[in-house]
Amino acid sequence: MSFFGVGYLAWRWITQCAGVNWGLEKQDYWDAGSVRVLLHRRNRVLGKKLGFKSAVTALTKADDLTIILHYVVSTRYRGDPTKVHGKNRMSKRKPKVVVVGSFMMDLVIKAERRPQKGETLIGQQFGMFGGGKGNNQAIAAARLGGDVTMVGRLGRDSFGDTLMDALVEEGVEVGFVVRDGEAGTGVASPVIDADGDNSIIIVPRANMRLSTADVERAASVISESDVLLLQLEVPISASQCAAEIAQSSGTKVILNPAPARDLPDSFLSQVDILTPNQVETEFLSGEKVSDSESAERAAKILLDRGVSAVILTLGDSGALLVKAEMTTRIPAYTVNVVDTTAAGDAFCGALAIALARGETLEDRVVFANAAGALAVTALGAAPSMPTATQICEFLAS
Repeated sequence: MSFFGVGYLAWRWITQCAGVNWGLEKQDYWDAGSVRVLLHRRNRVLGKKLGFKSAVTALTKADDLTIILHYVVSTRYRGDPTKVHGKNRMSKRKPKVVVVGSFMMDLVIKAERRPQKGETLIGQQFGMFGGGKGNNQAIAAARLGGDVTMVGRLGRDSFGDTLMDALVEEGVEVGFVVRDGEAGTGVASPVIDADGDNSIIIVPRANMRLSTADVERAASVISESDVLLLQLEVPISASQCAAEIAQSSGTKVILNPAPARDLPDSFLSQVDILTPNQVETEFLSGEKVSDSESAERAAKILLDRGVSAVILTLGDSGALLVKAEMTTRIPAYTVNVVDTTAAGDAFCGALAIALARGETLEDRVVFANAAGALAVTALGAAPSMPTATQICEFLAS
């Protein structure tokens, strides 16, 4: 690129920061995951804050200068993350995501440690937060700019009212959420220790009454969506029914296999991306995961069962991306851990948005890792789901 070209773009960047509008609307947002990976590949400045000098230095070595300059500028705006399609272009179409899954009211206790058998401990903190893996993932995807529809069951009780109101406030479509008059809303009791690690007991209640008929009523929405998000806090029959509808229409399927349950190969063969943690990987593969080699072996067992790709989430060890033709480890981010309860849900919600935008699998995991990292810095499940602004600022910091 000529000196004149660099000077022109730099001038645009300076004037943009001064408040001059070059057509970047407040609802437009560059994809931070792609920009971050591009910077990593082009100039090895992953994780460094871009100032004027470093931006110009990086950009003179990149093929796509305008993309990154616009990214630096656009962190001043709040809005939907959109996929960058080539040079200096943005797509305004919202990714369509359907979540078939659970609702829980989380009764969260924070204590120094978990009590031993027969022991009573005095806790440090208590809170009630919206939760459930389906609910969390729907909120995560909505906050990242997705057009999200939720399919599930809530009780006709105060917990159900609270969770329903929260989804509506987040802009999630709730027309396929059934209010159950016989079973109450699901509840969960996470215990968070001093390190931010959690253990959770859930009582699914209405969640386990989600039927294939409930799912089939949403068939047209599932068929028209980009991505279907599934978990295992509802009946497997309902999740598999949704996967069958998605597969027949070309909708991509992400399955977060939590809590770990026996799954038929006929179900796994309908899954495009499986996102187990270490415990779930061991359960589904029968392989003890103790290091990188055993993790890769376990993931390949799951590929043999029919899954197209496995992203094994390993907490502060990052994520292991495994496909038939490749294996890639993507490191985690270092953050101050407060509560790890919904890190996996933030990861899955962000992954769905990135998948809907058509990013490469590696770029998707970078973006999802950032969402998961931010989620552990706040107490509570749904409240910790990050926004597009927060992820973009985090990736640029």
